Amino acid sequence: MKALLAAALLALSVPVVAEQTYVVGVEQAAFMPHYDGDAQGNYRGFARELLDSFAAHSGVRLLYKVLPAEDLLPALLDGRVDAKYPDNPNWSGAAKRGYRLQYSQAVVNYVDGVMVAPRRAGLGVDELKRLAVVDGWTPWGYEDRIAARQSLLVSSRDLPRMVRQALLKDSDGAYYNVVVAAHYLNNVRAKPGALVFDPDLPHTRSTYNLSTLGHPE
Repeated sequence: MKALLAAALLALSVPVVAEQTYVVGVEQAAFMPHYDGDAQGNYRGFARELLDSFAAHSGVRLLYKVLPAEDLLPALLDGRVDAKYPDNPNWSGAAKRGYRLQYSQAVVNYVDGVMVAPRRAGLGVDELKRLAVVDGWTPWGYEDRIAARQSLLVSSRDLPRMVRQALLKDSDGAYYNVVVAAHYLNNVRAKPGALVFDPDLPHTRSTYNLSTLGHPE
């Protein structure tokens, strides 16, 4: 698995120079097992292990600059960081217009979808009357239903509150990254299986990539 990132990064058409130092902009968020970046600049998780493995393999030095999500892309575009993770060619199209970003191959495949109580799995989208969503997230595939008031958007400030809303039946489901939500339930909340991913409901499958504007030799 660690060889995957090395191959992905080396697939960039930008040269990687041995003993060179690169700054990677990463997200300030608790998003385990993918990553966890805090306000003090600490960064850990699967992404950190992969990036460190690439650095050791390539003989380069990587520094991690932990930034709020909304600051990551501006930092890349104005040159404050050499690369951004995570990114995706389909994200922030308007803000990227006019820039020639390069993307690695897929580092991680992900699914964003709705976690429901097991008894609600398979009931169908018409029974999803209240959908909990963390502030700042877009529940792709549900915009029309929310606009038509077929599903009520239940706002949550963070993942723990959103999970609590679903467990207490304050919502019919919770929209989030499926792996991250399951990790929280299994390892933090100690309630494995209390909520399950319903693949019959609208969901998004895509990839996390590393992006860069290019480095000088």
